[in-house]
Amino acid sequence: MAFHDKVAWITGASSGIGEALAYALHERGAKLILSARREQKLEEVKESCGGDPSAIHILPLDLTDTDSLDSKAQQALNQCGSVDYLFNNGGISQRSLAIDTEMEVIRKVMEVNFFGAVALTKALLPSMIKHKSGHIVVTSSVMGKFGTRLRSSYASSKHALHGYFDCLRQEVQEHNINVSLVCPGFIKTDVTKNALEGDGSKHNKMGQGQQHGMPPDAFAEKLLPKIEKKKNEIYIGGKEIAGIYLKRWAPNLLNKILLKSDVT
Repeated sequence: MAFHDKVAWITGASSGIGEALAYALHERGAKLILSARREQKLEEVKESCGGDPSAIHILPLDLTDTDSLDSKAQQALNQCGSVDYLFNNGGISQRSLAIDTEMEVIRKVMEVNFFGAVALTKALLPSMIKHKSGHIVVTSSVMGKFGTRLRSSYASSKHALHGYFDCLRQEVQEHNINVSLVCPGFIKTDVTKNALEGDGSKHNKMGQGQQHGMPPDAFAEKLLPKIEKKKNEIYIGGKEIAGIYLKRWAPNLLNKILLKSDVT
């Protein structure tokens, strides 16, 4: 019952993990704010949710336009009064060697994955502090805990999320606000297809890991009970999750394994 009649704002809600979270939260009786750039796709997700349409609000936004996020947060609060759960889920990946990745691409990945999440969280924090309640959920990645070839910008943005939100967690606990960092492994979404090449073009290929990964709906069903328990850090995936523990206890072994691994 943790989500019943609670307001959950999801970024990246037009597809993948965000879309799956929308359906799972709606089934649990949550009121939703769905955000992404593609308004038409958000409308389709809303329609697929069924039920009372007044319980689902569409709020298109672009995470790279951080200057607009204060007004977006105000719109959300005007519509719903407060936000109980903020799912910072919107993101973009990258597939290119560091030496081949243009600075513009590196900045774009950081803008979407890091600065967008930070700006939206900051815009909403005063309301959560005022209500002495809230839960900030951040979709990171196993790449937020270790790195591989072809993901330097992506892994950097996810590592940055851990640094920022670990600090924020300690600052807001006195206000009864929780912060959860979620580290998915391979989830079967279009994240690899939509990843940026070094020149900014789309990768347009499904990675083997994603192709055989966990379905997004299964991921959402595993995630929400852990959010209910207010876990600080959450790992969900297949055998790739072992990399998190190897990084901690046997980093040299992990490095040897990754050098021999297919990381497309």
